[in-house]
Amino acid sequence: MTLRAIAAVALLLLAPIPAAAQSQQDELDARYDRALAAGYKALMLCSAIANAEANGTTRTAESVEEWELTGIQAPLDNIVGELPYVIERYREHATGAPVGAVAYVAVEWVDNMPARTAYYLDGRGCSLSPIGQSVDPGAVSRMADVENAEKSFEFTLTAVGAGEFTAPASPLDEPMGRAMGDEYGAGTRTTAVLIRRAGEEDGWKETASYKEGFDENTPQRTWSVAKSIAATLVGAAVQRGDLAFNPEHYGFPDAPPVPVANPVEGADYSLDLMLRMASGRYSDTPGNRTDALYFGGSTVRETALHWPLINEPGTVFRYANNDTLAAAMTISDILETHPPAEFFRQVGMTHTVAETDWVGDYILSSQVWSTAEDLANLGELYLNDGVWHGTRILPEGWREYVSTPAGPQPDGPFGYGAGFWLINKSEGVPPDTFAAFGNRGQYVVIVPSRDIVIVRRGEDPAGSRFDIAGFTRDVLAALEE
Repeated sequence: MTLRAIAAVALLLLAPIPAAAQSQQDELDARYDRALAAGYKALMLCSAIANAEANGTTRTAESVEEWELTGIQAPLDNIVGELPYVIERYREHATGAPVGAVAYVAVEWVDNMPARTAYYLDGRGCSLSPIGQSVDPGAVSRMADVENAEKSFEFTLTAVGAGEFTAPASPLDEPMGRAMGDEYGAGTRTTAVLIRRAGEEDGWKETASYKEGFDENTPQRTWSVAKSIAATLVGAAVQRGDLAFNPEHYGFPDAPPVPVANPVEGADYSLDLMLRMASGRYSDTPGNRTDALYFGGSTVRETALHWPLINEPGTVFRYANNDTLAAAMTISDILETHPPAEFFRQVGMTHTVAETDWVGDYILSSQVWSTAEDLANLGELYLNDGVWHGTRILPEGWREYVSTPAGPQPDGPFGYGAGFWLINKSEGVPPDTFAAFGNRGQYVVIVPSRDIVIVRRGEDPAGSRFDIAGFTRDVLAALEE
């Protein structure tokens, strides 16, 4: 092609898009946003209600609408509230009467497409069907266990309100009371605060507070705290002998290849770099929102593995859901044999569930539901360097691995290890402090030098941020008084 021809093609590419085409794209985008909003609503209603009931407590649809379905990101925030929904429970075969657990939640979004549907399977939580896929209500309802039809799900709530604590008055009352308000961030909404610390004779002391409508059995979505759980599951695989680990070089010499699409020859797509957010792969937005997976019903394989390499691996920090998802896919065969539920049972996280996409792959970048109490168990496991009640669950030194900034580091106030953030730059906070962070204000702070775990759960609106470093500093200072 001549230079003149190339120039002509370039001018055509730069020509303004016709108004009709722009209008059509706007309509498509608006329709897609409605589909995402409906998926968001279906999944949140299903997971919040069904997982709470599985834990022996209750959540109402009104509570979910007040907490999980408000303050979400634009443009979904302006759509979610107007979408009608149905919550269907499993039905008794003979009578058709609703009994037992939630079967599915369906949310209407347009007249000429199937409702967005999230369905519940006992022990697996809720999964979201793809856009356009209909679910046969009869088929779902027929999965009910008739022998357990007498299960009523009538439970007694024991939650306490803001400022009311489950332990006697202590120095922690002041910072915890402030956290239950919004003094650590304008507009923030705390649902639970729990502080567990070593006591005398190897015991543990715990102080907790819950917003009305939440209690010690109420699960919430962990969002990106799941990334720290994913890194922990890798450690559990190492300890079992399912995965080799070189602690000197932070390598996994016998790990399966990271299943990225179209790999670049010679590039280091290592499991370690995926955990450290240093793969060098492109992601389309800061934080890599993966809305298509989280709310659209796409699969992990469709969403997370095809992104091209644009930087030399190990040279650039880029926080991305796709890297954690790729790490989880690397050990997918191990997770099939030893599912996350097995690990949760081992460490007493019995009110935690890792959910999957509709084909069964775990969404370990975000879609785990857990309680404050269970997350404190995760933190305690790390305080004990991987030992739980005398049994080694994680290999010796795994705490050092996940909390060491061995790769490229993010800009800003926090560092990054392998699946965990590092609160290593904040005045008044010990430099060995590391933490799991999650969207909407989920935090599990681990302070080994002080034998303390701090858990904060919330449903913070988009744009509001809880000052976890400040809260950690104040809690530690209060315990020194």
